[in-house]
Amino acid sequence: MSRVGRVERTTKETSVLVEINLDGTGKVEVSTGVGFYDHMLDQLGRHGLFDLTVKTDGDLHIDSHHTIEDTALALGAAFKQALGDKVGIYRFGNCTVPLDESLAQVTVDLSGRPYLVHTEPENMAPMIGEYDTTMTRHILESFVAQAQIALHVHVPYGRNAHHIVECQFKALARALRYASERDPRAVGILPSTKGAL
Repeated sequence: MSRVGRVERTTKETSVLVEINLDGTGKVEVSTGVGFYDHMLDQLGRHGLFDLTVKTDGDLHIDSHHTIEDTALALGAAFKQALGDKVGIYRFGNCTVPLDESLAQVTVDLSGRPYLVHTEPENMAPMIGEYDTTMTRHILESFVAQAQIALHVHVPYGRNAHHIVECQFKALARALRYASERDPRAVGILPSTKGAL
């Protein structure tokens, strides 16, 4: 069965369309109007080997907050939809990714229970182009809430804000990929002792 999620979300602030195929090849088409965010979503699709389409029209005349947040909410909902019943997946995934002087460590549990632990270096540059660097945590919060996963993201060190954020998205992509892949030794098995995820 194909594992595809499609979510459309429309409010007075934004109009968002997200489509994701967990068993894709990393084909990405993203347009949010926030250049650096587009770059990060591109990393998510390519390194996760997810086919990902994101089209967002938001109230950028105010700022980028609603556009970024609503896109993350829709992405989380589409990811959850694509996971389906979760039978036969690995469930857990982790990845550590360096980017020059920065390092990100990401661990995920596709648990059905939303929880986020997020740490990154303090005193980062406040902006990367039009991207507010305080939004990274909020993106992850929004994604986790809708995807209903447990996510731990730790950046123990880094200096360059671009590198600090980008290594998080790359590590997240790989961790999600590993967790959502089908386990050939667990065909037809739900990876939970509770009988539900």
